[in-house]
Amino acid sequence: MSQENENLEESQTEETVEAQEDTQAEESVEADPLEAARAEAADYKDKYLRAHADFENAKRRLEKDKMNAVSYANESFAKDILAVMDSFENALASMESADEGNASDVLEKMKEGVNLTYEQLKKILEKNHIKEVACDGEFNPDLHQAIMQVESDAHEAGDVVQVMQKGYTIKDRVLRPAMVSTCK
Repeated sequence: MSQENENLEESQTEETVEAQEDTQAEESVEADPLEAARAEAADYKDKYLRAHADFENAKRRLEKDKMNAVSYANESFAKDILAVMDSFENALASMESADEGNASDVLEKMKEGVNLTYEQLKKILEKNHIKEVACDGEFNPDLHQAIMQVESDAHEAGDVVQVMQKGYTIKDRVLRPAMVSTCK
């Protein structure tokens, strides 16, 4: 009987060991999906952090580009206006070289130069969509600013009589309204 007891104990011990091994195997099987899920979560976190960093870098780059665009928006206009500055400098230099003997010639050249510079400036303004406000006809409060009212038999009430200062628009926006006098 003792042999049977030993065999029974051995079989119980073997069953216990097998049960423990099964439990460990089940735990390891359960641990593997958990580790796999953790690894997958770490992978997703890494991808998220990289995507977020890329987004932040793109955002900073766009902000920098925007600042540069605002800072240098008038660069083309400034380059165009430099030609007008050169013309005025040449006019000033020719005035300094004038003496009593050639004053009338210099004055004629100055008139011609000022007219050419004026035309050059008008072309630059048109190229940059800056146009003169039309002041013919009826007063328009969106484009004109009435400085005074005058009596005029040649104009109807509310018409522009005289332009004191020209107005300008850039595309569809008023840069400066024209200062005018209107008929009472």
